[in-house]
Amino acid sequence: MTYHVHGVSASGNCYKVRLALEQLNLPYVWHEVDMMNGATRTDAFKQLNPNGKVPVLVIDDKTTLAESNAILCYLADGTPLLPNDRLERAQVLQWMFFEQYSHEPNVAVARFILQFLKQPDDPRLPDRLAGSYRALDVMEQHLATRTFFVGERYTAADIALYAYTHVADEANLDLSRYPAIRAWLERVRVQPRHIEMPGVDQ
Repeated sequence: MTYHVHGVSASGNCYKVRLALEQLNLPYVWHEVDMMNGATRTDAFKQLNPNGKVPVLVIDDKTTLAESNAILCYLADGTPLLPNDRLERAQVLQWMFFEQYSHEPNVAVARFILQFLKQPDDPRLPDRLAGSYRALDVMEQHLATRTFFVGERYTAADIALYAYTHVADEANLDLSRYPAIRAWLERVRVQPRHIEMPGVDQ
């Protein structure tokens, strides 16, 4: 099976999917979506995802899957990225929910405002940055005594949280006070078949 992925290369949510596909050595075709010029709002795109958002995983002629962490779970199922143990599996999901509810709405939105919209005076920024630091504080506390987020091994939880954390500087966030996070970022970077996320202007 060859998957088709519709996404934006410089989006952290899309990068999660691409990184998982690469690390699991799964065949896929990438379709770059011109989000900033309205491509996600077309009728054709909404046939793939009525919510008009990337990424979208096309599984077969009749089946698509949206929402980055749902795609990540689908791809990771049956692999070491998603534990079989009931509690560890729930803990991976716990951190993926944390990423979508507490981390991504702050870090990713701040980065989007600064890097995609190029609006450093946007009034939303102070709240998004404050929320980002709250999320980073939680991560730092957890990682202070751990190698990875769950079970002392690399899982989908790490992929989900790495996506936007590793470009936190693009959201004007300072990671210098987070030694545990910085050490964890390096451990993620050296995982087999790791790929980099392209910059916004690349």
